[in-house]
Order: sequence, then structure tokens, then C-alpha cells
Amino acid sequence: QVHLVESGGALVHPGESLRLSCVASGSISGIYSMAWYRQIPDKQRELVASITSGGNTNYLDSVKGRFTISRNNAKDTIYLQMNSLKSEDTAVYYCNADSETNSGVFQDWGQGTQVTVSL
Repeated sequence: QVHLVESGGALVHPGESLRLSCVASGSISGIYSMAWYRQIPDKQRELVASITSGGNTNYLDSVKGRFTISRNNAKDTIYLQMNSLKSEDTAVYYCNADSETNSGVFQDWGQGTQVTVSL
């Protein structure tokens, strides 16, 4: 299984930028996809952006053109660069990893990092 630790959440003003980081450890060789999700109270967790081991990316429509997911394989880290932040981006952001090993298929989550966009 994979252990994920997020960082970078903060309180920012609308229009500002923020970069989230997620460091993976453990059985990382089996990871085939990583992603950022977000969740606000009483709402379902939603997929914000994902990146496959082949580098293919996918984004939530409302963040296209503002957010960029990337990875640094040497540091076992993925990032979420968030520009032109809006109040509706306020949420807890979670890092996710999908992996497959001889033991099976796993989906692991980080503990979450709070992003608040407010005047």
C-alpha cells in the first residue's frame, strides 16, 4: 500500500495562487494513477485532477485552465498548481493513489489539506 502526505493548503484571497504537494511512500512502484480530490461538508468528494503513470491528465471542468497537475518522479511527489482561485474552490483537498501489486488493487488516500479562498 501507499502512504500519502499532502501539504500546501492555506487561506488565500480570490485571484491568488497556491501549490499543493503530495509525497508518496511505500509500494509506489505499483502506482498507475494519482489524483487530487476535494470535499466540502455534506458534499461528495469530487475528482479535481488526475495523472496517469503515462502522463495523461484529466481535469474537472470548473478548474480547466486554472489548475495544473504535475509530478516529479524523482521525488515521488505530485503537485496541484492552482491559479486564479475562487471562493468555490474552498475545500479539503485529498491526494489519491491507485496501485496494483501481487496482493491486489488498492486505493489510498492522504489525510487532506485545507484550502480556503476568502476575502
